[in-house]
Amino acid sequence: MTGPNRTRPAPDFMTPIDKTLDAIALACRVITGCALVVLTVIFGWLVFGRYVLNATPTWVEQAALLLVMVIAFLGAAVGVHENTHLSVAAFRGFAPTWLRTLFVIVTDVFMAGFGLLMLIYGAQLTAFKWGSKIPLLQLPEGLRSLPLTIGGALILVFALAHLLRLALGRDLRSDIIQ
Repeated sequence: MTGPNRTRPAPDFMTPIDKTLDAIALACRVITGCALVVLTVIFGWLVFGRYVLNATPTWVEQAALLLVMVIAFLGAAVGVHENTHLSVAAFRGFAPTWLRTLFVIVTDVFMAGFGLLMLIYGAQLTAFKWGSKIPLLQLPEGLRSLPLTIGGALILVFALAHLLRLALGRDLRSDIIQ
């Protein structure tokens, strides 16, 4: 993890893990950014086709659904890695330090559990739907739920990494105020 959260020296085995997770998060940011650009371009084509050419490209809506899934689930995984996911910090700010730390642990455990459920049920859904085709695109229908599966796996890994850092005494995220 980069930035102000890393102030204590990392144990030797954590350095390559952190670099790998940072690289995965960067790849996810690049993929979601590219997906957002493609989404914008194809919707521009949709509007141009509909109002200028008077021929609506119907495949755009199906492609947009795929891109939104990629953006949502990979973006959520990056949010867990960078600790920018949605959380309610108002109550936590008034709690004593030990209770704040407990809240962070519980949050990471819940995030890991949620990621595990996304992984398991997303994989089942992907496998179930893989045999049918997305209308107009003729791609496997399972591609719609594949980002759910991948995002769940990444959320699980990122949350477990937070818990490992916390157990090693080197996770100094801003929501644990010492």
